[in-house]
Amino acid sequence: MNTETNIPALANLEYTAYIDDSGQLPENFHGKIGVYAIFDQEKVLQFVGYSRDVYLSLRQHLVRQVQKCYWVKVQTIERPSRTVLENIENAWIAENGGIPSGNGDEKENWTQPIDVKKVMTPEEQAIYHNPANDELAQIKIIKNVARRVESEILALLEVRGLQTQLRFNPKLKEEGLLDLK
Repeated sequence: MNTETNIPALANLEYTAYIDDSGQLPENFHGKIGVYAIFDQEKVLQFVGYSRDVYLSLRQHLVRQVQKCYWVKVQTIERPSRTVLENIENAWIAENGGIPSGNGDEKENWTQPIDVKKVMTPEEQAIYHNPANDELAQIKIIKNVARRVESEILALLEVRGLQTQLRFNPKLKEEGLLDLK
């Protein structure tokens, strides 16, 4: 897998269910270095990325984009090589015939922690921006918003049958961010 001629066509790789019949994520990618392509329920390509631990990356993407992570195709490599990984990623995007939304305008939604300030309700915003609140009160409000958003994500994953335990980083909640620990 050292040259571009060894890049597998995305179309030739098998789809793997993001959440299998027993409610688990594809653990066979735990600790594996590779490139992955994420598809929605209709098998439309949403995002292409690479990672030193594909499994951990897939977990993060799932909580960030619950409704867009239904299928995945993965190509693992034995030794880390950013060049090889980037070449595969670029080849798959080119093969797709266009940049998937997750690699374009929506990239931040796929690659960064969830910013709960962006999904505050008008009521939550009014309370948060109340001039009577000090910094401590604002932290408490933002943590409550983070808990609400976390509950919504976990409820969606429960409906999808996920059995894998997910734990969000409690320290980030104070900053209004949600990401897995």
